[in-house]
Amino acid sequence: MVLEASVDFSDISISPTPRVGGSRAFWVWKRGFDVVGALALLPIVLVCMVALVLLNPFLNPGAVFFSQVRMGRGCKPFTAYKFRSMRAAGQPARGTEEPLEHDRITRFGKFLRKTRIDELPQVFNVLRGEMSLIGPRPDYIHHARSYLRQIPEYRRRHDVRPGISGYSQVHLGYVIGTEATRDKTRGDLHYIQNAGFAMDLQLVLGTVRTVLTQSGA
Repeated sequence: MVLEASVDFSDISISPTPRVGGSRAFWVWKRGFDVVGALALLPIVLVCMVALVLLNPFLNPGAVFFSQVRMGRGCKPFTAYKFRSMRAAGQPARGTEEPLEHDRITRFGKFLRKTRIDELPQVFNVLRGEMSLIGPRPDYIHHARSYLRQIPEYRRRHDVRPGISGYSQVHLGYVIGTEATRDKTRGDLHYIQNAGFAMDLQLVLGTVRTVLTQSGA
């Protein structure tokens, strides 16, 4: 997701000590909202899955699903699921400073990404308790381990469940590289420290707006 930044991340104040905001009631509500929201999205996921089984042989040959190990809560690895939008890689995965391999994205895959349909299978991760609907976006495990070594605050963004959408994704967009990830981390820590009903609602609405307007890449 690439959006025009609506927040100056350099102005975000981050507490020097680890702190997770939000009341106990909020975090109980948040998990309940995740489960209800994921169950509500499940029929859409199943319809899309059937459609892709029929369309992929003609528009996007290959497997329907794509899985990747990412870093989750407590820096523990988990397998995240997506609808495949790229051709299989014939070489090792790209490094943290290398650009996204746009040449591997199929024409139909661009549509899946633009509409965010490719992210829908992550509702299964939400139901399994590995992800939330709203939270810091999980990074590819090998990239995340590199960021842990280079960005002191990066570990703290894993104090909560990662999300399908989140504060940095809505306000900053898709980022590549260590320096951009520093900004992303500041945004994620701002969310974690100020978590609450109002912020989650704001991010849900921001995500819906992004999907409806098909903003970004």
